Amino acid sequence: MDLAWDKGPLPCIVQDWRTGEVLTLAYMDEEALRRTRESGEMWFWSRSRKELWHKGKTSGNVQRVRGLRWDCDADAILAEVEPAGPACHTGERTCFHNGDTEPTVGEALAALERTVASRRGAAPSGSYTAELLADPERAGEKVREEAEEVTRAAREEDDGRVAEEAADVLYHLAVLMAARELSLADAFEVLNGRRR
Repeated sequence: MDLAWDKGPLPCIVQDWRTGEVLTLAYMDEEALRRTRESGEMWFWSRSRKELWHKGKTSGNVQRVRGLRWDCDADAILAEVEPAGPACHTGERTCFHNGDTEPTVGEALAALERTVASRRGAAPSGSYTAELLADPERAGEKVREEAEEVTRAAREEDDGRVAEEAADVLYHLAVLMAARELSLADAFEVLNGRRR
């Protein structure tokens, strides 16, 4: 299907391919799409400057393309990218950093992974997460312990307790993966591969 270029530059929603979080909304014309496909990095059409621009050319915060999709009317593009840094010119991770900024349900795991990563870098004294990151074997034991607790809760307790124990499993699993320098996205890729 051809895209609806007769409408002018098309809106392009840019999404982090690992987390699904929306990073920015920009515009693409045919040339920006061509350069994006050729280079494997995002190019856009600047409506204010009336010129093409390569995301990250000056900042280094390039966005490597992992997938391109378009909507049913072929007049909007979705770019799934691997960002090399903040998406926003202000230095924020996403351009959508105003308004209701508490993580949504869909952003919970990504927010958790960022918190875990911050503990690795800072390793604050008394941080349980930093302690587990330094001891992957202990983190693995905690995953097993929490999995047993969620199983028991499913058998003996109400849904609220099952959700709490499941959250504990996810937290400890995220820490274990980070301790091994992996992310939950690595597991998600395995799951996607199993659907084929």
